Amino acid sequence: MQLLLQRVKNASVDVAQERVATIAQGLLVFVGIEKDDTASLCERAAERMLAYRVFADDDGRMNRSVRDVAGSVLLVSQFTLAADTCKGLRPSFSSAMPPSEAQVLFDYFVGCVSNSGLDVQSGCFGADMQVALVNDGPVTFRLSF
Repeated sequence: MQLLLQRVKNASVDVAQERVATIAQGLLVFVGIEKDDTASLCERAAERMLAYRVFADDDGRMNRSVRDVAGSVLLVSQFTLAADTCKGLRPSFSSAMPPSEAQVLFDYFVGCVSNSGLDVQSGCFGADMQVALVNDGPVTFRLSF
């Protein structure tokens, strides 16, 4: 599983010119599901992402998590995060989980994050999505599991 976290002032997802999700301050998280990912990995990834310290404390240091700042979370499935880009000029997606299985795990991951009590929204799995954001910093981290 690959997570790309972006600290945002706001973010939204549109599908077919219709807004399906929007958040204020928090995390926009792109989620790449890989072949060997499991429900227990989703649980660990959700906990780590929710506890990851990317927000500034009173001294301006990144010591607060999205939980600490009561931020929102927008989760967007993105199978291209599972790409192998080590060789050639075209990515290989052989490590990505097939879509029907990945959707089940993505939905489970959304549920795990939603259990945090924060405002959690998501894009539409498999849809052509337009994602808009105001990256705060910019601050972007990739978490691999």
